[in-house]
Amino acid sequence: MAETVDVVVLGLGPGGDDAAGRLAEAGLNVVGIDGGLVGGECPYWGCVPSKMMIRAADLLAEGRRIPGMAGTSTVTPDWSVVARRIRDDATDDWDDTVAVERLEARGARFVRGWGRLDGPGRVVVGDRSFAATRAVLVNTGTVPWAPPIPGLEDTPYWTNHQAIEADDLPASLVVIGGGAIGVELAQMFSRFGVAVTVLEVARRLLAVEEPEACDLLAATFASEGVDVRNGVTVDRVDHRGGRFTVSMADGTDISGDRLLVATGRRANLSALGVGTVGLDDTARTIPVDGRLRAGPGLWAIGDVTGKGAFTHVSMYQARIAVDDILGRPVADADYRALPRVTFTDPEIGSVGMTEAAARAAGLSVRAGFTDLATSTRGWIHKATGFIKLVEDHARGVLVGATSAGPTGGEVLGLLALAVHAEVPVARLADMIYAYPTFHRAVEAAVDDLMKSN
Repeated sequence: MAETVDVVVLGLGPGGDDAAGRLAEAGLNVVGIDGGLVGGECPYWGCVPSKMMIRAADLLAEGRRIPGMAGTSTVTPDWSVVARRIRDDATDDWDDTVAVERLEARGARFVRGWGRLDGPGRVVVGDRSFAATRAVLVNTGTVPWAPPIPGLEDTPYWTNHQAIEADDLPASLVVIGGGAIGVELAQMFSRFGVAVTVLEVARRLLAVEEPEACDLLAATFASEGVDVRNGVTVDRVDHRGGRFTVSMADGTDISGDRLLVATGRRANLSALGVGTVGLDDTARTIPVDGRLRAGPGLWAIGDVTGKGAFTHVSMYQARIAVDDILGRPVADADYRALPRVTFTDPEIGSVGMTEAAARAAGLSVRAGFTDLATSTRGWIHKATGFIKLVEDHARGVLVGATSAGPTGGEVLGLLALAVHAEVPVARLADMIYAYPTFHRAVEAAVDDLMKSN
C-alpha cells in the first residue's frame, strides 16, 4: 500500500532540495526522492567544481600577464592541486552525506532511488509507493546528451562528469560542442597545457549569444592556441590504441587522447512516467504555467521545465512553487530578465534578448556598443571585452544586454536590474557611474545607443 504524505519532491537538485526543506519547515510531511546526489549537478559537477577549475586556470593566465605590466614570471601548472581541492574540499569525494543530513535537519525525509510518477499524486521508487495529498514537485533535471554519431557510443568518451573528476590531464583533448560547457572546459584545459581542438556544427561558438561575443571568444582562443573548427559535421568517432579519431564530413580527421562531448543536456520524460499523469512522454520538457503548475497537484521546476538550465532559475522557480503549494499569494514567474554567464576569460554575461531576437520579435530596436579597451579601467588592465545594449525604442527601455570582460558576470548585475525593472534609458544616461570601474563602460554604451537612429 502507498504511504500517504503531504508532498513528494521527486529530484533533489538545487531547487528541489531547497523546496523540500522549505515545505518541511512549513510543517508539511515531505519526502524527497533522488537516485543521485542530493544537491544535484551544481555542487558536484557543475557550478562549483567547474568554476574552481576555471579560477585555477585564470590564475595561471594572470601570472602569464605579468611581463610588460609588473616584471617577469614563470608559471608552472600543477593539476594535482586542483583535482585534490575538488575531490576533498568541494565534493567530499562525490559523497552527499552532509547534504542529506542538512535536508533531514530541516524536517524532510530522504529516500534514495530513481522515482517515477505512477498516476496523479502517486510516486513509486523501488518497492515503495507514496501518495501525496497536497503536491508532487518534479525537479529531476537533465543528463548529458550525446548525438547519434556512428562509433561514439562504443568509445570511452567524456561528459562533463569525467572531465570534472579527472585526476590526470591528457596531452590532447577534442571537444565536440561549442556551447557554454564546451568553451569553458576547453579554455580551462588549454591553460593547463592540454592541446585542445573544439568542433562546433554552428558557424560560431556560443551561437545563442551576440555575434560580438563569439568574435571576442574566437580571437581569445586563437591567441591562446585553442584550435576552433566552426561549421563542421562529425561523421564518425573511433577509439584505438588509447586515442580518439574524429572523422568529419569534409574528410578531415582530428585525433586526441581524450574526447569531451558537450552537446547539451536532455530530460528523459518517458522514464519519469509523465504519461501516467496525462503529459507527453516524448516531449523535451514539462510545460508549466506561471506558478510552475504542470497539472492538478503537480508542479515542476528546474531544467526539466525548459525555462533555463541554470541553478538560479531552479532556485527562483522553487520559491514560487513552494509559495503556491502553501497557498500563499505569489506572482507568476517572469523570465524577461533571465541572466546567464559563460565563465570564460573574458567572462560573457548576458540578460534578456539579443539584438537579433529583439528584431525577430518585431520590436523597434536601437543598439549601443562600447569596446571595453577604450574605458580607463579596461586600458589599465589591458582588458578585452565590450558592453552591448539592446533597447525597445518604442518604450525607451532595455530588453537585453551583454557584458563581456574580466568581470562580465558582475557588471551584468546592473544591466539585469535595468531590464527587470524597465528602467528608462534616459534615466540610465543620467546616472553617476563610479570612475574608474569596468561598469562605467555602461555609460559609454548608453551614450552610443542614444546617438543611434
